[in-house]
Amino acid sequence: MPHTAEPRAPRPARRTIAWITAATLCATAFAGVVATPALADTPTTLTGVILGVGADETQRIVSWYSSADTAQVVQVAPTASLTGGAFPASAVTFAATGTANISTSGGYNRHATITGLQENTQYSYRVGADGAWSTTTTFQTHSFEGDFDFLFYGDPQIGSSGDVAKDTAGWVDTVNVSLQSNPDAELLVSGGDQVDKANTEAQWDGFLAPAQLRSYPWVATIGNHDVGGKAYEQHFFTPNTDRSGQYYVNGDPTSNSSGGDYWFIHKDVLFIDLNSNSYKTSSGGGGDAAHIQYVTDVINAHGAQAKYTVLVYHHAIYSPADHAQDADNKVRRVDFPTTFSQLGVDLVLQGHDHSYSRSYEIKNGQKANADEKPGQNEVFEGPGGVVYVTANSASGSKYYDLTTPVPGDKTQDEGNGADPLNPSNYWYNSVQNQEHVRTFVKVQVQKDALVVQNVRSGTCDAPNAAVELRKVVWCGPANGTQAALPVGSVQDEVTIHPNHGDGQDIQVDVPDAAPGEFGWTINGHNGLVDLGTATEKNNSYFEATGQINPITVTDTRRAVAPWSIAAKVGDFTDGSKSFSGKYLGWTPKIVAAGGGAVAGAPVGSGYDGGTGLSDSRALGSAAQGHDRGTAVLGSDLDLKIPVEVDKGSYRGTLTLTAISN
Repeated sequence: MPHTAEPRAPRPARRTIAWITAATLCATAFAGVVATPALADTPTTLTGVILGVGADETQRIVSWYSSADTAQVVQVAPTASLTGGAFPASAVTFAATGTANISTSGGYNRHATITGLQENTQYSYRVGADGAWSTTTTFQTHSFEGDFDFLFYGDPQIGSSGDVAKDTAGWVDTVNVSLQSNPDAELLVSGGDQVDKANTEAQWDGFLAPAQLRSYPWVATIGNHDVGGKAYEQHFFTPNTDRSGQYYVNGDPTSNSSGGDYWFIHKDVLFIDLNSNSYKTSSGGGGDAAHIQYVTDVINAHGAQAKYTVLVYHHAIYSPADHAQDADNKVRRVDFPTTFSQLGVDLVLQGHDHSYSRSYEIKNGQKANADEKPGQNEVFEGPGGVVYVTANSASGSKYYDLTTPVPGDKTQDEGNGADPLNPSNYWYNSVQNQEHVRTFVKVQVQKDALVVQNVRSGTCDAPNAAVELRKVVWCGPANGTQAALPVGSVQDEVTIHPNHGDGQDIQVDVPDAAPGEFGWTINGHNGLVDLGTATEKNNSYFEATGQINPITVTDTRRAVAPWSIAAKVGDFTDGSKSFSGKYLGWTPKIVAAGGGAVAGAPVGSGYDGGTGLSDSRALGSAAQGHDRGTAVLGSDLDLKIPVEVDKGSYRGTLTLTAISN
């Protein structure tokens, strides 16, 4: 009877998407308004400028404080167009919105969204109005396609040591260290708790001290120390944000608290950021159920635009330290994981516990693979597999020591039992670490992997407020019995390979109209079938070749009934751009003979006529009465793409169907 291979996790959108790069750079970079507001009557002081992430690579959101309630803008121009620091007449302005700050903050807040950015361009910007401009700052865009790195920071929580200056010094040093070693990082992602007291502006000043926060987009996350006031929302304006009451702790967006869930896409990653402070309905908000529905709706609506899904929220559900056994943590540990698994989430980034952990691959609230070893540096996520990471303190203001698993407790769901393979760890964690030194997490987004590293940004020496002020009594690996390791050393590293389900994802990079390299990879984990970069042929079409992952067919039935394996491919897509699967052709072959298998007939690319593999085609078959045994089927691929197709990185799914009587 027919059997069509389908994904075991509901992740079809992630199979039919790909990377896309703008084909041309426009002389006019923005679609903003060129007019500039008139001179303000009263001199205006502008503070707290921070560059935020936009809805996609073409946007940035700038936020700031103003001493006066005047019309203000952000003014932007390619840096190369400035003369002697002066903005050209062609500079574009984007109007700011905002309101009066709460009384404890004073003044007013302003936010403006920059749109229409071009890739691989350095821009200069300033905020305010004629006669009252901020200092000019620059930021750099990168290619809108391909691999990229982002940095994740846990809980600066400026002020939590009791010494704002020391906390600020540690935070500034971590940002310096992380960006000196990773200057091309494209996003700075928050784990929450920017400050210790929600509305204390002196602490916000400490958080905003790193100059890089005006040049690299900050991805804000609400922590439990940020949520109890409006200063978080005054300092950050986030894209695609749902600020309805269900995403607030008390259900009231107008109250003196911050909230909201939001999402954005950067290159091939769909980021979803949640206000995990609202986890129960008894206080008025929508609780975890509202977040689950939000994540579900966003992935269903936008998952097809990205290859990876990364969730960010503050409360680490698989943490190793003081908060590991918290009652609210156990609630989230039951509420979240199954939905995240079913939706095909790849990575979850968290803060709150001021320690580092990296979970095993978790599926539906349980360890997915009993054979995964502690500290294993390579993980092949099966359907529904998710890795959870908790970041340690980025400022050194506060550290929590690792706690002990509960003897006899459950080793799944909300349980805090011990890992049978490493009894000092909780069952869910592959790696746990606390050295009382500052760290940050680097995530490399690669074509077919996410590489996660926990990197030391400090030592036991100053700046390290918790150590300096003797909030902790030891420092260094192994509870201080070993000397601190150097700044920049990697404490933990893992390569996470995404799940490709039961089909075979095929990817090809389409360049601008010029020749390029091409290649492919084959592995035993059903890796991506990568056709590399297509080569232009005769100024007429692009061509890329490769091979499918071999398919093993075993038939030992007494009846030796006939069988066949057929396949077809859908459109190759990249977000809203696509080209027909008919342009893919193939030449089936027998990689290893056996079982009477014969290869299917060659099918030419539809570029030369016909429908190619957009219609079901035979890969191999065996006739009635064939020998019993095993055969390995393969096929050479030939993809010819019209030269009119836009530059990008396209992906389609080859769906296999086995038919046997």
